[in-house]
Amino acid sequence: MPRTTRVKICGLTDVEEAEHAVEAGAWAVGCILWEGSRRRCPLPQAELIARTLRRRAEVVFVTVDEPLDRLCATLDATRPSMVQLHGTEGVAYADEVVRRTGVQVIKAARVKDGADLQALQTFRRVAAHLLDAHVEGVPGGTGRTWDWELVRRHRSPVPRIVSGGLTPENVGEAIDATRAWGVDVAGGTDASPGRKDPQKVEAFLAAVRAADERRAEAEAEEVPA
Repeated sequence: MPRTTRVKICGLTDVEEAEHAVEAGAWAVGCILWEGSRRRCPLPQAELIARTLRRRAEVVFVTVDEPLDRLCATLDATRPSMVQLHGTEGVAYADEVVRRTGVQVIKAARVKDGADLQALQTFRRVAAHLLDAHVEGVPGGTGRTWDWELVRRHRSPVPRIVSGGLTPENVGEAIDATRAWGVDVAGGTDASPGRKDPQKVEAFLAAVRAADERRAEAEAEEVPA
């Protein structure tokens, strides 16, 4: 069966735009709760998106170094399917989120070198590792690409999601280079921060499907007759 690269469309603030992303083929949509983000989604709106798309797609709340008790209370009240920890949260913090709420965790890391990947290996009980560009002092959402060849060094049974500067024009190259389980995009599908361009969303998902088809064809050619 052909391999399918999962796509997370992040930085959503509008229910209709989130529904469109899922209808176009997104595996997950992301709502950023961190107050420092230009794409911040107010909690009532994020809760509405989670409620509307429940059982239709993964709804991921993105947080940065939120106090544990407050985060767990938020997750209990709003019930997204996943939470993305995009700060300096440790293994014990991630494990406690899962234990107390039952919400799956995606742990994000800003990758500068192999040491960052090695540190991520300690997060073994999370649903996925998200690998983002490293920009000093910025937890994410920079729109910058990075050395995708580093991903090949990330030897882990935990699924890998590649993020950072992805667009409809370069996501195929990123998939070819990394063979990632999933890809994550925010700015590359924006009309403006927090609002999506439907054509960019559709083009991004089409580019991912095309990359998957190329890989399937290449793998078929490698199978002995």
